[in-house]
Amino acid sequence: MNEKKVPWYFLLLLILAGESVFILPFVLARVFRPTVLEVFDLDNIQLGICFSVYGIVALLSYLFGGPLADRFPPGKLIAAALWMTASGGLVYAAFPGYTVLKILYGYWGFTTIFLFWAPMIKATRVWGGPASQGRAFGFLDGGRGLVGALFGALGVFVFASLIPSGNNVATISENKAAFRQVILISSGIVALVGLLVWFFMKLDRKTEKEISLEKITFSKIKAVLRLYSVWLLMIIILCAYVGYKITDVFSLYAHDVMLYNQVDSARVGTVLLFIRPVVGFLTGILADRSQITLLLFLSFVISFSGALLFAFELITPSATFLFFISMTVLAAGVYAARSLYFAVMKSGRIPVVLTGTAVGLVSVTGFTPDIFTGPMMGYLLEHAPGAKGHQHVFWMLALFSLAGGIAAWYYYRMYGKSRN
Repeated sequence: MNEKKVPWYFLLLLILAGESVFILPFVLARVFRPTVLEVFDLDNIQLGICFSVYGIVALLSYLFGGPLADRFPPGKLIAAALWMTASGGLVYAAFPGYTVLKILYGYWGFTTIFLFWAPMIKATRVWGGPASQGRAFGFLDGGRGLVGALFGALGVFVFASLIPSGNNVATISENKAAFRQVILISSGIVALVGLLVWFFMKLDRKTEKEISLEKITFSKIKAVLRLYSVWLLMIIILCAYVGYKITDVFSLYAHDVMLYNQVDSARVGTVLLFIRPVVGFLTGILADRSQITLLLFLSFVISFSGALLFAFELITPSATFLFFISMTVLAAGVYAARSLYFAVMKSGRIPVVLTGTAVGLVSVTGFTPDIFTGPMMGYLLEHAPGAKGHQHVFWMLALFSLAGGIAAWYYYRMYGKSRN
């Protein structure tokens, strides 16, 4: 592959796009989960089903969108995905009924994945080149975390400033009016990022030719499936992504268990978002100076330990310090794994030119938590209200972290000597 360095602003655009596209379907629900449940008149199971509809559509989008990324340059695909996602925000801001909301999440499952996901991963791998895969993916996820945190902070600021009657006594209509502005502002920013990507995310012609295939054949897909690293990555990503999805519950945990009001619980969600860039940047720096596959294994060990802190129900409403320490430990493990699981593709001997196809195949299994995690969490939370339901959720995370750690250990044993 051409080793000409891709400019820094290329990665900055990937970071902006990489989180902006998920603001509407996921980040707002993560930061404002109690508010979303109220203004859309949903319970946790119904919101989980919306996420499942997204996941089902995304499943097919991963499969067919992956090879597309090996055929066309990433910039135009990513820009189109951003504009299509932003347009869905206009429907979201109208507070549609449950049926339309499920259709909207299905639409977002297509727009955020089919034209976007594999191109973003492949472009990041190209930016990192032969020697900086850890830095590329660590900075990507850390930067995405920073963008998400800034979106969350902006959303909380707008939301709080538009509630005239005070944080504790706001009516549903006041919450709706404030949250509508949060959605519209977010949609406008997503569309603007699409414009920046369209005009400035470009590779030189030689690089585009080297990373693109004239056509995708079944023999190339079979070649990817013969790689043992691909099968291990399916398990690793699946388990790590369960952890990431479960971080959605922290703002609700603050509301249900720590007894915070809606604005303060949203602030907890925003604090969590600020942990992600710190972990991503540190992981990226460490990964290129150490064994990246070993760091991936250690991230699951940390995630498992953090999950146990919550699963054993040690945190009470008065234990504020322990709550934030435990949340930080768990988030560090979850976000480190997220920063690393695509960065080990080079160690696993996956060819750059087939990155899109490999990402598509790995993601079909790896991101199935989009389908089942939401309903599972919703069921556990609704059938054991309060602290007990949250305890069950974190036991689920502990089990997946254990399984992911085992798979990551095997990956390290097989490919640990490969330096990225």
